Amino acid sequence: MTYRLVIAPEQIQKQQIILDAQQRHYLLRVLRLVNGDRFIAMDGVGNSWMAEIVEQSAQIIESVDVGTELPVVLTLITALPKGSGYEQIVRCCTELGVSNFVPVISDRTIIKPSSNKVQRWRKIATEAAEQSERQIVPIISEPQKFTLAIGNSKSTQDKYICVARGNIPTLWNCLKTKEHQEIVIATGCEGGWTETEVAAAIAFGYQPVSLGNRILRAVTAPIVASSLVTAILESPREKT
Repeated sequence: MTYRLVIAPEQIQKQQIILDAQQRHYLLRVLRLVNGDRFIAMDGVGNSWMAEIVEQSAQIIESVDVGTELPVVLTLITALPKGSGYEQIVRCCTELGVSNFVPVISDRTIIKPSSNKVQRWRKIATEAAEQSERQIVPIISEPQKFTLAIGNSKSTQDKYICVARGNIPTLWNCLKTKEHQEIVIATGCEGGWTETEVAAAIAFGYQPVSLGNRILRAVTAPIVASSLVTAILESPREKT
């Protein structure tokens, strides 16, 4: 098994990786690696290297082409659920290939996250990226109002807002009918989006879509949506 570790680009100096105290503890104490053992170092923005432990640092051996990223940028706008639900969303959806997380405050949002929460989400994303052999660490934005988030994505063509009820197409069918460069998906918190929020999203070019015939929990919905994107984009294309 080859272990993975996210490093900052500035830690690389002349083919050597200057490990910080936490990274040394993880590699040498937790994983019990010794001189000569190898691991994959990744800078979180697409570059990976095979590295070898040398005393308290590591030597870069060669670059590694992992190729595990989705072919498009996937942004997930999620109204923050109660409790620690967003941690589960970040962990699972990082494994599924999400590029950007945008936590939002909606009309029905109860939680008011602190800066410490945001730092924890980013730590979880880093750990999940290492575990799932990602090439990048997803970006997690600071929590913001829903109206601000949908306004910031106005230049994106493929935008979807997931709603629980109504005579609307499924996300699966919408994704299958076109080529994609960037996808934005919005999912609500407990109780879903209000009619006003759905109308605002539609005004910014979002298409209402369904995730199926059942009512999903606020934590389940973004995981299902990300899974559908992954299934569509990583399935072999049928020849016409």
